[in-house]
Amino acid sequence: MKKTFFSFLLFLMAFSAFAQEYIITGNVTSQQDGLPIPTVNILVKNSSNGVTTDFDGNYTISKVTKNSTLVFSYIGYKTKEVVITNGNPVNVQLTEDVEALEEVVIIGYGSQKRKEVTGAVSTVSSETIEALKPTRIEQALQGQVAGVNITSQSGAPGSASNIRIRGVSTNGDNRPLILVDGNVIEDLSVVNPGDIESYTVLKDATAGIYGVRAANGVILITTKTGRKNKPMTFQYDSYVGFQQTTRKIPLLNATEYALIKNEAAAASGSTLPFPDTFGLNRGTDWQDEVFETAPIFNNAITASGGTEKSTYSFGASLLTQDGIIGGSKANFTRYTTRANYGLEIIKNLNLKANLIYTGTLRKALPEGGLGSVLFNAVNFAPTDAPRDENGEYTSSANYPIEVVNPLKQIENTFNRTKVDKLSGVFGLNYKFLNGFSAEANYQWNYSEVRTRGLNPIVEYGNGSVFDNTENLQFTEGINFFRDYTFDAFVNYETSLNDDTHNIKATLGTSVFKSTGDYYLSVGDGMPENTMFSDANINDATTITDPYAQISNRFFDSRLLSYFGRLQYNYKGKYLFSAVVRRDGSTAFGPENKFGIFPSGSIGWVISDEDFLSSSNTIDFLKLRSSYGVLGNDRIPGFRFESLLDGEGVYVLDDALALGTAVGAISNPEIKWEEQKAFDIGFETRLFNNKVDITADYFKRTTENLLLPVESSLILGGAAPGSGNPIVNAGTVENSGLEFAVSYKDQLSDNFKFNISYNISTLNNNVVEVNNSIGYEVGGSFGIGQANPPSRMQVGQPIGVFYGMQTNGIFQNQSEVDAHPSQLALGANAQPGDLRFVDVNQDGVIDADDRTFIGNPIPDVTMGLNLSFDYKNFDFQTYFFASVGNDIVRNYDRNSAKTNLTSYVLDRWTGPGTSNTDPRVTNSATSNAVFSDYFVEDGSFIRAQNVQLGYTFNQDKLQNIGLDNIRVYASVSNAFTLTKYRGFDPTTSNGAPIGGGIDSGFYPNPRTFLIGTNVKF
Repeated sequence: MKKTFFSFLLFLMAFSAFAQEYIITGNVTSQQDGLPIPTVNILVKNSSNGVTTDFDGNYTISKVTKNSTLVFSYIGYKTKEVVITNGNPVNVQLTEDVEALEEVVIIGYGSQKRKEVTGAVSTVSSETIEALKPTRIEQALQGQVAGVNITSQSGAPGSASNIRIRGVSTNGDNRPLILVDGNVIEDLSVVNPGDIESYTVLKDATAGIYGVRAANGVILITTKTGRKNKPMTFQYDSYVGFQQTTRKIPLLNATEYALIKNEAAAASGSTLPFPDTFGLNRGTDWQDEVFETAPIFNNAITASGGTEKSTYSFGASLLTQDGIIGGSKANFTRYTTRANYGLEIIKNLNLKANLIYTGTLRKALPEGGLGSVLFNAVNFAPTDAPRDENGEYTSSANYPIEVVNPLKQIENTFNRTKVDKLSGVFGLNYKFLNGFSAEANYQWNYSEVRTRGLNPIVEYGNGSVFDNTENLQFTEGINFFRDYTFDAFVNYETSLNDDTHNIKATLGTSVFKSTGDYYLSVGDGMPENTMFSDANINDATTITDPYAQISNRFFDSRLLSYFGRLQYNYKGKYLFSAVVRRDGSTAFGPENKFGIFPSGSIGWVISDEDFLSSSNTIDFLKLRSSYGVLGNDRIPGFRFESLLDGEGVYVLDDALALGTAVGAISNPEIKWEEQKAFDIGFETRLFNNKVDITADYFKRTTENLLLPVESSLILGGAAPGSGNPIVNAGTVENSGLEFAVSYKDQLSDNFKFNISYNISTLNNNVVEVNNSIGYEVGGSFGIGQANPPSRMQVGQPIGVFYGMQTNGIFQNQSEVDAHPSQLALGANAQPGDLRFVDVNQDGVIDADDRTFIGNPIPDVTMGLNLSFDYKNFDFQTYFFASVGNDIVRNYDRNSAKTNLTSYVLDRWTGPGTSNTDPRVTNSATSNAVFSDYFVEDGSFIRAQNVQLGYTFNQDKLQNIGLDNIRVYASVSNAFTLTKYRGFDPTTSNGAPIGGGIDSGFYPNPRTFLIGTNVKF
C-alpha cells in the first residue's frame, strides 16, 4: 500500500512538471519602425535551449518551464528578458541601442569606431531630420552642430543657403565639400531630406583626407538603404501646410505719409504735395498687397529590404511650394527618385550602386536687392492705390527709376528654370589575404539646366530701368554640367599581441574632372501676342547667342590626387592618425600645380585607464588634438596664363565686328592657398551615459589667400571680359571655442526626454593683405555712392563695414558752426542733420573720416534642442541664436515720393526733440551717406521648429495590415526675437566682403504643417 502511494505521488509530480513546460510562440519587431527582425537569438536563460526568428520575425521555442526567462538579443538592439508565467504567445519589441549604433562613424574612405576618432566630428541622425521636416537639407544642420552657421540667400522657394564651418576663411569660395554617398554635390536643393539617413560633419584637419576640396570642412551625407534578411517594407511620408511671412516692416500709412512729405517739402521751400490730408486714412498697405499665404505639399514613399546576400532601397518624392510673394509665380517643385543596391557577388566581393534622379522647376521674382518686389513694396506710397480708375496698375510717375508698382512688376515677370540631374555611385570592394581590402568607386553627376525668360512690352511711367517699350524679347538657354570622381584605394587592418597594437593603413588615388557648356539664344522682335507658356524662339525676328563670340562658353577643371593614412591605437586607448595628400590642380601653372598637405591627430581614452575603470560617474572620457595643412584652389581655372575669353570689337572693311580678346590678366606665379588648422578637445559621457559633453578649441589660419588685386589701367584689366590678376596676397585667421552638452533620461515606462545645447564662439581676423592699397573692398550701399561699404583690412574681421561715424544730431546753428564742415559729403549741415565725427581730426568731414562701424560675422552662435515622449505623444522643439553680428539697413529709398519706415516719426523737429533720427527734407543733405546710422544689431534667437506628434498603438494597427502610423503638427520658424528692424536677420547674400547688407531680403517664411508617417 505504501509503495503504491509513493508511486502515485511520483507520477503526480512528474505530471505536474510536464504540465508546466510550455511551447512559446511569438513575433519580434523593432520598436522604432514596427518592422519584423529576422535571426534574433532567443535563449532560455542559463540553458542551451534556443532558437532564432524567421524571415518574418516569428519564432517557436519548446520546453520552456514556468518562471523561466527568455532572453532576446540582436546586434544593434538592446537585449530584452521576459519571464514566462504561462503558455500565451510572447510578442517582443526590441529597442535600438543608440550607443551601439553610434559605435561606427563614417570618415574619409572608410569608417572608424567613434571611441577611436581623433578628429572634431559631429553627426546628425535621421530622427533629427525627420523631426525638423526641412524643405532643404541645410536647415537640418542649423543649430544642431556646433561651429556650423547657415544663412539663407533668400526665403523664396528653392533658394540657396550659405554654409560656413568654423568661420569665413577666404575671400573666395567658402563652401564646404558635400558628399552624398561619396558623390560630390554642389546644389543641395536637388536632394530630398527624407532620403537621408545621417550627416557627418568633419570640422578640423582630419578632413584633409579629402584634399583640396576639404579646406572649408566636409559634410558626409548617407542615404537610407535596406538591411539584409528583411522582407520588403514600405514607408510613406506626407505633409501639407501653408506659409506666411514672419514680419512686415512698420511703414507710414497714408495720413502719416502725407504729413511727413508736407514737412519735407516745407523744409526745402517747395509746394506742399498734400494741402488737404483729410480722408486719406491708412491708404494702401503694399506689403499686404504682395504678401500672401502660400501652400506647400510633400509626398514621399520608400521601399527597402534585403535578402541573404543583398540590400535594396528605392524612394520617390514630390515637393511643391508657392512663394509668400507672387504665389504660383514664385513656385518651386522638386521630384526625386532614388535607388540604392548592395550585393555580395561572391564571397568577399561586394558591389554597391546608388542612383539619384532629381528634377526641379523654379519660377523666381526679383528678390533681395534694389528694385526687388519687396524693395518696391516698402517704397511705394500708401496714397497710391494698386489700380487706377480704369482698372490699370497705378503709374510709377515721379518715383526714382528703380522703384515701380510691385504688383505690376509681379505680373510682368516671366521666367522658369528647369534642372534635370542624374547622380550615380558604382563601387566594388574586395577583401583578400588577411586584413586587406581593395575598393574602387566611380561617382558622377550630369545636369541639364534649361532656362526660359520673357521680357514683355511694359512701361511703368517713370522711365524705369524695367521699362521695355519696343522689343518683345524671349530668351532660351541650356547649360550642361558634368563631373566625375574616380577613387581607388587599398585598406589594411591588423591587430597584434591580442589586440594590444591595432593598425589601419590606407593608400589610394583620386581623379576629379568637372566640365560645363553654356548656350543661350536671345530672340528679339517676338510677335506682340506672344504668351510665355507657348513662346517659340523661332518666331523672333533676330536670334543671337551671347556666348558665340567668347571662349568661356566652356569650362574644364581637373584634380589629380594621391593620399595615404595611417591609424594606430594601443589597447584602444592611445590613439594616433596621420594623413598626407598630394593634390594637383588645373588652377595653377606647371611650377605650382602640385601641393603636399599633411595632417595628424592624437587621442587618449582616459576612461580606459585603471584609475578610472571603477568610476561610477565617468563612463567615457577622451582627449584629442589635431593639426594639419589643407589646400584650396577655388578660383577660376587657368588664371595662370592668358586666355582669349575677353570681348573684342574690331573694324573689318569699315564695319564693326565682334570677336575675342585677351581676358583677365594672368599671373603665372599663383599657388595654393594653405589653411593651417589646429584643434584640441575632449569628449565625455557621465552618469550611466545620460550626460554627453564635447568641447573644442580651434584655430584656422589661411595663408597665401587668392585675391584679385588692383592693376594699372594700361594693362587692360577694365576692358570688357577682362579683369584684375589673382595673386597670393592675404592671411585670415579664425579661432573659437565650441561646447555641446546633452542630457537624456527615462523617468518611467511612459516618459523620457532629451535636452541638448551647443554654443560656438568665433573670432575672425584679417592678418595680412598684400596688394597695392592694403585692403580689398566690396558690397554696395544706396544709389550712386562710389565708396563700397565693406572691407577686408588688417586687424579687422573680413567684410567689416567701413563708413562714417555719427555723434548725434545737430540741435541748433551754433552746434553746426562749431563743427568741422560737412560740405565735402554733399551738402552743408543744418540743424537736424546727422553729425559726423572728424576721425582723422583734420578739421574737415570727408571720405577720409570713414572708419570701422560694424561686423557682419556673429561672435557667438547657439542651438537648443528639446524632446519629450509621453506614452504615445512626442514633442520636439529646436532653437538657434546668433549674437554679435551687424546688418546694414539698405531697403528704404529716401526721395520726395517714396514711403518711409515709421521710425521717421521719431525724427528731429526742433531743438531737443531727437538725437538719433535726422530731420526730413527734400533738399540735399549728407544724411544718406553710409554711416553707422544704417548699421543695426542683427542678433536674434529663433524657434526653428516646434512639433507635436502621436503614434498609434501597434497592436491595433496589425488588424489593418500596418506596422506604424504617426501623425503630427509642426510650426517651422515659429518666432524670432531680435532688435533688427528689417524683414529677417537670418538672410544674407553670403559674400565674404559685402555680406550682411539688407536691400530688402525675402524673409524666410513661417510654415505650418500637418503630416503623417506610415510604415507597412
